[in-house]
Amino acid sequence: MSPEHEQLAAQYVIGLLDGNERRIAERLSEHDVDFQAAVAQWQSCLAELDATATPVLPEGELWSRIETGLRRAPAPLRIEDPTPVAIPSPHAAFAALWQSLRFWRITGLAGAFASLLLALGVGLLATRATREPVLIAVLLTEQNRPAAVVNAFANGEAELIPLEAIPVPPGRALEIWTLWDRARGPVSIGLIDQARTVRLNIGNLPQTGPNQLFEITLEPATGSPTGRPTGPVLMKGTTSTTL
Repeated sequence: MSPEHEQLAAQYVIGLLDGNERRIAERLSEHDVDFQAAVAQWQSCLAELDATATPVLPEGELWSRIETGLRRAPAPLRIEDPTPVAIPSPHAAFAALWQSLRFWRITGLAGAFASLLLALGVGLLATRATREPVLIAVLLTEQNRPAAVVNAFANGEAELIPLEAIPVPPGRALEIWTLWDRARGPVSIGLIDQARTVRLNIGNLPQTGPNQLFEITLEPATGSPTGRPTGPVLMKGTTSTTL
């Protein structure tokens, strides 16, 4: 049941509704099982208030106006119990509502739900921010055809995403390299036996920057024996900022 209907049930029991809102509450009380249960619970919470309120008998003039209004009504009201109902004052009703344990439970649940939504929203935004690449390198083959993409993220991580299948002969492997300083030379950051998405081993390297080279070479199954690329370069590309 929505918080709006829960609040409507409370106001309906207290007697604070009129006009269109009261008509809506009356229709719900006839056809909506959940609303009927909420009304019954609020009536139970406010039972002590009804019992302690002092009955007020209407004056004769008031009865005349009520009878006139009933004659003008489009349909007669169904009176299940002709016993006059004690109507509490708004101040007493509000005080009872303020002291109602159910009222505070509902308020607490609504607040907790709002906090949960806020936390989830912040978490999703933070996760999305960390998973949006800040740099991207499109690796091209000798035929100038895009064959893989390297995404570098703000948290220092990077991943390789193949765009097509890469044939790997038996006993060979694909080795991924990066070069950010020619004096340092290329550094191996991954070894895979087939084209697949893989997280690159760059945790101990400087932060990935613009115009940083990434390339894939064909090497022995255990990787390059020299620590430098020895096989043919299958594809390469440099990083640039994302749009």
